Amino acid sequence: MEPFHVEPAKAPNEGEPRTRAMLNDILADGLNGSVSAISFLGSGSLPSVFSVSDLAAASIGAAALAIGDLLFAADGQRRDIVVDRRLSSFWFASSLRPSGWSIPPPWNLVAADYRAKDGWIRLHTNAPRHLEAALNVLGVEEDKEKVAASVSAWDAESLESEIVNAGGCAATMRRPDEWIATEAGRSVAAEPLISWQETGDAPPLSPRLETGKPLNGLRVLDLTRVLAGPVATRFLAQLGANVLRIDPPDWDEPGVLPEIMLGKRTARMDLRQAEQIRSFASLLSECDILVHGYRPGALDDLGLGEGERRRIRPGLIEVTLDAYGWSGPWKRRRGFDSLVQMSCGIAEAGMRLLGRDRPTPLPVQALDHATGYLMAFAAVSAIAHRLKTGRSVRARLSLARTAGLLARYPCAFDEGGFAEEDEGDLSGESEQTGWGPARRLKPPMAIEGVSLLSARPAMPLGAHEAAW
Repeated sequence: MEPFHVEPAKAPNEGEPRTRAMLNDILADGLNGSVSAISFLGSGSLPSVFSVSDLAAASIGAAALAIGDLLFAADGQRRDIVVDRRLSSFWFASSLRPSGWSIPPPWNLVAADYRAKDGWIRLHTNAPRHLEAALNVLGVEEDKEKVAASVSAWDAESLESEIVNAGGCAATMRRPDEWIATEAGRSVAAEPLISWQETGDAPPLSPRLETGKPLNGLRVLDLTRVLAGPVATRFLAQLGANVLRIDPPDWDEPGVLPEIMLGKRTARMDLRQAEQIRSFASLLSECDILVHGYRPGALDDLGLGEGERRRIRPGLIEVTLDAYGWSGPWKRRRGFDSLVQMSCGIAEAGMRLLGRDRPTPLPVQALDHATGYLMAFAAVSAIAHRLKTGRSVRARLSLARTAGLLARYPCAFDEGGFAEEDEGDLSGESEQTGWGPARRLKPPMAIEGVSLLSARPAMPLGAHEAAW
C-alpha cells in the first residue's frame, strides 16, 4: 500500500511547517498515493499548549487530499487544494450560527471536573444511563453540590473504576507520563493512527464520481453518536453521499444535532427487536460504507458480527471508532473526547504548563473533530482503493490514538488567536434547519471544481424513514 506524497505549497505561511509535518504523520498511515497539491492559508492559533490549529488544518487537509486522489483515479486530473487555518479552527468549535433561536448547552448540570481526595476526576453524564450510574455510585441525587461533596471523599481512580463498572463514564486526570505507563496507554501508543485491514475481493463499485459532488450515488449507513463519527459522515454528506443515520428510539443529543446533521437523513430503529434487525440488515445489504462507533463486540451481541456483515454486504467498506483503542484493556471502555483528554494527560498538561488550579482541556473538542475528519479520510481512501484494486478494506481509529498524535506537537501558548469572525466568514444562503433558520461558516477547505455546500439542512433525529 503506497503512502501518500504531499507536494509543497507554493508559498509557505506562518505555522505551516508544523501543520505539514502533522499532515505527513497522518498520511504515513494512509492507503493510497495522492497527486494533489495542498496549500495552507492563514496564521494564528487557538489558545492551547498543544498545536490544535495545526491538527485542525492537517486533519481537514487529509480528508480533502483523499477526495483529490479519488477524482484523480476517475479522470487523471490533478486538483489543487487549499485549507484555511482560521476557518478550520472555527469549524472545530462550531459551524452553525442560529438566527432567532439557540442551540441547547452541550452538557447537563452534573457533567464536570471534580476534586477527589487525591486528584481530579471528570464525570460525563449527558446520557441518562451514564448519569444514573454515576449518581448510584455516589449515592446522591442530581445536584452538583451534592455530587462534589460525595466525590471529595473518594480516591479518584477508585471512583473511576466504580463508575465505569456500573456502566457510567468517568476519567481520572493523569499526567502524560502516568498515562503512557499504564497498560492501556502503552497499547494505544503501539497502534497505528489508522489501522487498515483488507477484507477480501469486492464487487465492482460504480460511484458517479461527478466532479462537483464526488460521492454522489454512494450509500453510507451511519451508526455513530457524539461527536467524531457524525463529523465524518457530515463531510461525506457534503460531498454528495447518501448518508442515513440510525438511532435508538430513546436517544437524543440536542446540544450537537444542529451542528452535525447537515446533509444527512435520519431514522430511528430498535435493534433489540428481531424485526428491526431484519430491516436493518436489508439497509446494510444495499449500502457501500458502514460507519459506526460501537465498542468492540457490540454488533456481535446483536447478531451482526463481522462475518455476518460481510455475508449481508460483500465488499462492504467499514470505518469504525473506539475511544481508548482496539488492543488494550480499555478497548471496551466507554469514552468521549473530554474523558480521553483527562486520561491521556492533555488536561493535566494544560493545567500545569499554564499554572492553572484545575484541569485545563483543549479550547475545542479537537480529538473528536480531528478523528472525524480522519475517519472521512479513511472512508474516501477506501473507496479509491476499492476502485483501483477490487479489494475492500476496514479502517479502525480511536480518540486516544489521535490524542497521541496531538501530544507529539506541544507549542507555546498563543494569546493572539485569530481575527474575530465577521460576515465574510459566513455562507450566503440561510439553512432552514429543523430548529429554525441559521447560517453556516464557509467551508474550511477548497478542492478545485468540488462543491462543499449541501442542499439538505440539519434535521432532528427520526425525521425520515429507515429506507434508502
